[in-house]
Amino acid sequence: MSKKGTHVSETPATQMLRKAGVEFTEHPYDYVDHGGTAESARQLGVDEHAVVKTLVMQDDKAEPLIVLMHGDCTVSLKELARQIPCKKVEPCKPEVAQRHSGYMVGGTSPFGVRKAMPIYVEASILTLPRICINGGRRGYLVGIEPKVLTELLGARPVNCAQRG
Repeated sequence: MSKKGTHVSETPATQMLRKAGVEFTEHPYDYVDHGGTAESARQLGVDEHAVVKTLVMQDDKAEPLIVLMHGDCTVSLKELARQIPCKKVEPCKPEVAQRHSGYMVGGTSPFGVRKAMPIYVEASILTLPRICINGGRRGYLVGIEPKVLTELLGARPVNCAQRG
């Protein structure tokens, strides 16, 4: 599933996971611009539904938040806004997302972010046996149990997935 003998240096995400005693597997892959979760899933031989993307968004007051979504789904912004509740939610511009998270777009992890933000997770992600999620750099996923999202990050479940 991952490249043999590839060492990946620490990131704020892996430091946070190790410090919390979370067991995780490392899955480096060759990053492709605009390849997204479809490309990482293909290279790693995993189901794209179990590859979780980390999306930095903002509410109507320009307050940042993170949404964790299945790789093969999109976020219904109207449904998310209704559930969290606020007037509207929109994706942050890449440079704004980077400022909030401390990560480059394409390498954003919900672990070890620069600024504390509320985190929402698509509820069905929590029913999966294992997920792959960004480990804090482009071309690097970590495999974890989904319960880590709620136990370590305090992620709140929402139902706002739309099949891509």
